Amino acid sequence: MRPPPPPRADNIPLAAAALLAAVFALSLGDALVKKFNATFTLWQIFILRSLMAAPLLALFLKMQNAPLLPRRLAWGGLRAALLALMWLVYYISLLHLPLSAAAAVWYTTPIIIVLLAAMFLGGRVGARGWGAVLLGFCGVLLILRPRAGDFNPWALLPLLAALLYAFAMIITRMHCRDEHPLALALALHLAYIALGAAGFAGTFAVREFAPEFFGGGFLSPEWRALGAAEIAVMGALAAAALVGSIGAAVAYILAPPAVVAPFDFAYLAFTAVWSVLLFADFPDAAGALGIVAITAAGLLALRR
Repeated sequence: MRPPPPPRADNIPLAAAALLAAVFALSLGDALVKKFNATFTLWQIFILRSLMAAPLLALFLKMQNAPLLPRRLAWGGLRAALLALMWLVYYISLLHLPLSAAAAVWYTTPIIIVLLAAMFLGGRVGARGWGAVLLGFCGVLLILRPRAGDFNPWALLPLLAALLYAFAMIITRMHCRDEHPLALALALHLAYIALGAAGFAGTFAVREFAPEFFGGGFLSPEWRALGAAEIAVMGALAAAALVGSIGAAVAYILAPPAVVAPFDFAYLAFTAVWSVLLFADFPDAAGALGIVAITAAGLLALRR
């Protein structure tokens, strides 16, 4: 067996561009889920979009004569499981929380990543790094402006999602730097398929044997019929998931987490754009100022 290649050299500009592309795609995918959430179930989204994306990833890997799965399968599998569970937990939280409250808790993620990076990677964050994180978080609060009354015990779910994502990115940097980003992305989509199948089976069992605990709706074990329009939407979700899964892997392979994490805040700026284009929901003055703050935080992190 050939030894794995040495870890790639850091490339901060490429990492920043990859993470911006990832959050751009993921924000579009989440906006489409919000717009068409009555069309699909969560398990259907997990399974179908990954069944579309996974063969493309496998084809690209074979064209490059690269392994289909991470060499360090245990770490790559753990990373994939953490990210798949992260989205499951976050989507469930949206059933019980206003989006503003859930997103405000979720966007503690860059701060958690910076703290974990300092703990596990021994890197020095510095005043400029902390300034980028805090400036981005202030921008998030300006956009979302969550009210204290919005928070309840369900707010622990997006916090758990933020922790899962942060640990997955730290694992990427610590144990997956020599992995092919497409192999990490393929492992993630296989985890989505497995989680979707488990979700179908689990909710079906609850519906059949303990219907008093069954909520139905977005989490129901239904396989809804898809026409041409629904297939097109699912294809767009698959493309967004494909770009998001590859971009996040590339970003945290090529840059220290404390440097690249503030670019995750750009998700909110892109979400504001999709809100205008898809829902005619224009940001007010505070929201526009928040977008400027997030952009400034990214520039500050890149300058660092």
